[in-house]
Amino acid sequence: MSADIYEMLQELKDYGYKDQITRSGLSIPSNIAEGIERNSDKEALNFLSYVKGSCGELRTLVYIGMKIGYISPDKGNQMVVETKEISAMLVGLMNSVEKNI
Repeated sequence: MSADIYEMLQELKDYGYKDQITRSGLSIPSNIAEGIERNSDKEALNFLSYVKGSCGELRTLVYIGMKIGYISPDKGNQMVVETKEISAMLVGLMNSVEKNI
């Protein structure tokens, strides 16, 4: 999804919006990777919590992008579904990690 965001908004001149949405999109896979590489389940859980927050932030930015015409409804609705699915998967992963603490 991160690469899709970059490609989709490549020509966008609203650099503030573009920066915010690309950073939130990048933080999802980056923080998952960093959390899993940590030495403790407690640290991993902390990073997964950041990821869940970034998912919500990305979803909000997608809604805003659709409202102001930066993101097409088709692509935006697909991204909303994907961020909801990622959030649900994160809850499951967080519950699994939490059992080890």
